[in-house]
Amino acid sequence: MSLLADHNLPFAIALGAMLLLSLLQIIGLGDLDSGSDVDVDLDADVSADLDAHASADGLPDVGVLGAVTTLLGIGRVPFLIWLIVFLFLFAGIGVSIQSLAQRLTGAPLYSWLAAVITLGATLPVTSALVRPLARILPRDETSAVALNTLVGRRAQITTGTARTGYPARASVRDQFGHTHHVMVEPHDANSELHEGDELLLVRREAQIFFGISVAERTLAPLS
Repeated sequence: MSLLADHNLPFAIALGAMLLLSLLQIIGLGDLDSGSDVDVDLDADVSADLDAHASADGLPDVGVLGAVTTLLGIGRVPFLIWLIVFLFLFAGIGVSIQSLAQRLTGAPLYSWLAAVITLGATLPVTSALVRPLARILPRDETSAVALNTLVGRRAQITTGTARTGYPARASVRDQFGHTHHVMVEPHDANSELHEGDELLLVRREAQIFFGISVAERTLAPLS
């Protein structure tokens, strides 16, 4: 059975997307830590929700979204890894289902029907696979922190040059030693922060942090 046959089109697309994501990661255009940006944003929302929606017995109500993502294994590994695993399994399980249907009935399923069935089978398999995978893969973010807890911590510009109105990407470690990626502008409107510069995060406005160069303030270098 050919992967490029019409009835296998959803699975061929999934496999192609998986290979593309893997290639981008290998040549350095992908970013396994991209999930950190999502985590940092979500952590602030989660913290607020836990405070606002605590149940009467004192236990927090994490909501439907949190329960679903936990069930699917999202967050146990970087999201890009989760997506690559999902796409690989989706393609493999889908082609297997079509091959089985061909042997049993003499014809494959409609592509949309096979995709729906495969989706239902792939999600729990992906979740089951990433759980042990999470114990093997190194990852930066494992503990939820609120955005405000990053203020006062030292960071380093990793991509771009930060100017007033033009934030650059920076990495910062939280109190647990896990790395997050945030967008930073200089605290001093006349300053610039260049790639590789170390800085102290002194305040935050929405999703943008403002920092002071360590070199300018003669602070000790990052450990």
